[in-house]
Amino acid sequence: MVKHHRYHQPRKGEEDDRGYYPNFVLDWGTTGYNKRTKRKLLPLFLLFSLLSCSLIFVPQLFSYSETLSFLYSLQLGNDGTITDDRAEPFSSSTSNEGLVCDRRAFRYDTCSMRGDIRILASSSSVINYLPPPFLFLDKNGGLPGEAEELQHEKIKPYTRKWETSVMDTVHELQLIVKKNHLNHHHKCDVRHSVPAVIFSTGGYTGNVYHEFNDGIIPLYITSQHFKKKVVFVVSEYHYWWYGKYWDILSHLSDYPPIDFKGDPRTHCFPEAIIGLKIHDELTVNSSFMPGNESIRDFRNLLDKAYWPRIRSQIQEEETEAQFDLESRLVLSPSSILPLEEVVQGSKKWKPKLVIISREGSRAISNEAAMVKLAEEIGFQVDILRPDSSTLLANMYSVLNSSDAMIGVHGAALTHLLFMRPGTVFIQVIPLGTDWAAQNYYGEPALKLGLKYIAYKILPIESSLYYKYDKNDPVLTDPESVNAKGWQFTKKTYLEGQNIQLKLRRFRKQLDRAYEYTIAQRTRKHHQNPQ
Repeated sequence: MVKHHRYHQPRKGEEDDRGYYPNFVLDWGTTGYNKRTKRKLLPLFLLFSLLSCSLIFVPQLFSYSETLSFLYSLQLGNDGTITDDRAEPFSSSTSNEGLVCDRRAFRYDTCSMRGDIRILASSSSVINYLPPPFLFLDKNGGLPGEAEELQHEKIKPYTRKWETSVMDTVHELQLIVKKNHLNHHHKCDVRHSVPAVIFSTGGYTGNVYHEFNDGIIPLYITSQHFKKKVVFVVSEYHYWWYGKYWDILSHLSDYPPIDFKGDPRTHCFPEAIIGLKIHDELTVNSSFMPGNESIRDFRNLLDKAYWPRIRSQIQEEETEAQFDLESRLVLSPSSILPLEEVVQGSKKWKPKLVIISREGSRAISNEAAMVKLAEEIGFQVDILRPDSSTLLANMYSVLNSSDAMIGVHGAALTHLLFMRPGTVFIQVIPLGTDWAAQNYYGEPALKLGLKYIAYKILPIESSLYYKYDKNDPVLTDPESVNAKGWQFTKKTYLEGQNIQLKLRRFRKQLDRAYEYTIAQRTRKHHQNPQ
């Protein structure tokens, strides 16, 4: 994990840690005239009134009102995120919305553009050409000059805005609004009829937690209302990323993604959203979503994404089982169980427990003994050791069919998203990781509808117990160590610690999980008797 200390979100009007106030960039001005005018200035007053009315009604004639209604519909959520009260935020429209940037959220920036948009890889720019009349007010509320450029913003489309060190590695995009004179023709190699969502897969991409938390789930949040009629334009594109998440991406967009820098062609769009929205750790906040979608709706999307592969695997396994059964009947009919016992199974049902095993730091040194204990209690145990080459479809197939999952705090626990609501998740919490364990995995598990059991180890269960004096703050006051900064947390608790479970103590959690899974199965059987 990359960040363990709760970040401070600036309150409204509060200066943030970089020395300036969170801002919402609106390049629309307002004018007014209410000074008492003498009678002899009546002609001038009437002329000015006519011009003022033009500024009010002409934008509506040219569909600029959508911008204003959008701006007034935005609300700041309790967690610093921005919500849009419209049924479909940034919904497709034929209106010309030059450039509106929302920078109020603590975690992300987003911008939206409507009009005649072009993506230019060579200059890392997204340009919107607005047709005349150029009814566009500058930042001071006045009319722009004769310059071709009407507005210019910069954005790094990645969802860890507060974390300067990683944002320094994210490629910056130039967002520009220009005049489009009727006698000018701007090159367009590929013209798209649907909107674009532009984002980065840089930063911490390569870590499965960040791939879901900072990328895939925010992409769902930002794009799902387009109902797949959207093109993803990816800055810092990775081919392996597309291959890894193709199953999910194909359920968010009907079109292949575009490599922002790798595709030299000029792509043109009627609309673009630059940057993704994020709600919280591994979750979707329904109160911020059109249609009140939640993390469970995202989980349903995973079902749709992976079920075709799972069905194929099930069919292969059934075919192999049938072939094995027929072979046994032919070769040695007298040495096998009766047919009904072979088909139905001679043993009673056992809940399936999956252990996410670790190697290196934070590994459970007596894992084999834990497996034996779980089997004695009554679990059928599977052990998974995921790495960068593990297919997500295979992980999903195993976890989706399981009744419980155990793992030590770490990125691999992101796979809790593959568990069915109503199943059990046991997180083993090493020393010094209490807050991170609860916020990164505990709370998301509860929001997903899992039965969450936290097992906080004792100092004597940590390898640090034999490395430090018994009164050392590393053992007695981990918070004071974490307060020294991320590097201390990482080196001490994440990279320098393994676990030796006290099995008698840990058995209580296994018993709780077993009893819960049996109760769940009994309840479902009574609700749906066969």
